Amino acid sequence: MQLANDLRHGLDAARFAREALDLDLDAWQETVLTTPSKRLLMNVTRQGGKSTVAAAKGLHRAVFVPGSLVLMVSPSLRQSSELYRRWRALADRLPALALVEDTKTSCTLANGSRVVSLPSTEATIRGYASVDLLLFDEASRVEDALYGACRPMVSVSNGDIAAMTTPWGQRGWFWEAWERGGSRWERFEVAAPDCPRISPAFLEEERQSLPPLFFESEYLCRFADTEDSVFRTEDLDKAFNPIVTPLFGASHVSD
Repeated sequence: MQLANDLRHGLDAARFAREALDLDLDAWQETVLTTPSKRLLMNVTRQGGKSTVAAAKGLHRAVFVPGSLVLMVSPSLRQSSELYRRWRALADRLPALALVEDTKTSCTLANGSRVVSLPSTEATIRGYASVDLLLFDEASRVEDALYGACRPMVSVSNGDIAAMTTPWGQRGWFWEAWERGGSRWERFEVAAPDCPRISPAFLEEERQSLPPLFFESEYLCRFADTEDSVFRTEDLDKAFNPIVTPLFGASHVSD
């Protein structure tokens, strides 16, 4: 019976999350766990469940792909440790899971798989290779240079990349991938009004309490202009619009 369950859970990560980890999954989380896509972008509201589903995806990979390397990258040590703690809390729900090494930011399973969580500094990142699953937490705040340094890690292993975040303005690699990355990325957008765990009353309180820039970014998944922008993006777009209304009645603008 246990062997049959292991087989079913190995083939279906969403079923593994529901039955073995006792997670109540949203529809988009089920898709994140089961999609065959190797490149995922999650633009999800605060408290929307993005870290939980990423941790579950990493746990499934480590358990059912022996010898795999799951690497978690975050902008700071605190954030890296938090994602790893989420992973570790889910791992504790598997009483038969054997760990041969366990620290505050990494562990090694008896099947040879490793899970490592690191802050986003090139000095700590470049030594890793053959990554099977590369997870970027708070991805919009992971610097472009570090993202570029991480991508080669999945080249030989043909590993997967999954990035989750709330937006942080119209800048950086995550925004570029979201807006211009094309079909090679599968995208998930979940705003706060679509999250069943966030009440309308709380959301309205936040709307009244926060500046519009922060509310739209943190809860509505909008890539709003950054606070230090001199000009709004929409104004710059208008400035470069080829259709210009003549100021003095001229029908065209000469070269």
